[in-house]
Amino acid sequence: MPKPGDGEALVEIRAAALGFPDLLMTEGKYQHKPDLPFVPGSECAGVVVSVGDDVTDIAPGDEVVVMCGTGGFAEYGVFPLSALRRKPAPFDFGQAAAFSAAYLTAYVSLVRRAHLQPGEWVLVHGAAGGVGLAAVDLAKALGGRVIAASGSDEKLAAIEKNYAPDACLNISEGFRERVKQITGGGADIIYDPVGGDIFDESTRCIAFDGRLLVVGFTSGRIATVPTNIPLIKGFSVVGVRAGEYGRRFPERGQENFAAIWALAEAGRLTPHVHASLSLDRWRDAFEEMRNRRVVGRVVIAPHD
Repeated sequence: MPKPGDGEALVEIRAAALGFPDLLMTEGKYQHKPDLPFVPGSECAGVVVSVGDDVTDIAPGDEVVVMCGTGGFAEYGVFPLSALRRKPAPFDFGQAAAFSAAYLTAYVSLVRRAHLQPGEWVLVHGAAGGVGLAAVDLAKALGGRVIAASGSDEKLAAIEKNYAPDACLNISEGFRERVKQITGGGADIIYDPVGGDIFDESTRCIAFDGRLLVVGFTSGRIATVPTNIPLIKGFSVVGVRAGEYGRRFPERGQENFAAIWALAEAGRLTPHVHASLSLDRWRDAFEEMRNRRVVGRVVIAPHD
């Protein structure tokens, strides 16, 4: 059993959420490439077992969320105190593990980069994925009018049941005309973690003064846009890197965490756990994500 040193805590991990960066990391395709061998799992939640001699803010028995980068898919882990936050009381461990990265990305996207105002239309692509579903949930909590977009009627039905967006839209056969009809002209904010063809068509259904948020490229193709299109249509293409935003602006980064934690503690956010699997089924968890069968996040529960 590892022992915590100064500024560290030993955590019994009750749940660890699988995110798209974890999948990319195992394939050597993520910008952060840990030295081999490494234990995947970039965020988890659990109970503090012991702390270093100099630690006073956290005590054994405290329930915490850990943003660790690696090491989450384990029964126990030693983490620096800076990676720990107290678990929001309304969440179980699975929801807590699935919360931090996705909702932080959604917050930086919608609030810091897009300056979402109540009543604005928000089109969320990849709405069934971890960061997409977080954007649906957060946009609703902040007063936005939300269109959840996906290529699966089954996934859209699950989103409708759990989050009640203002509209659900199957984009398999195109979406720009339907978005214009729903919004009365175009979406004020388009949240795009998909890229490729989705980005291309999004430029055709965004409102004047709209903000097209570039969150990722899960389609595999990085899109390009002729600059005359945003010029004529008067919209902005806005890049989102939530983690880098916090590193560049540390005070704002802390404000971002405080904001999503306050919403969570108030019961206004609901992370969705698609499935909870035991640690020995970690391959199944990765396959669920690789094959795009997940609504929300898959969680690994090491002690089940």
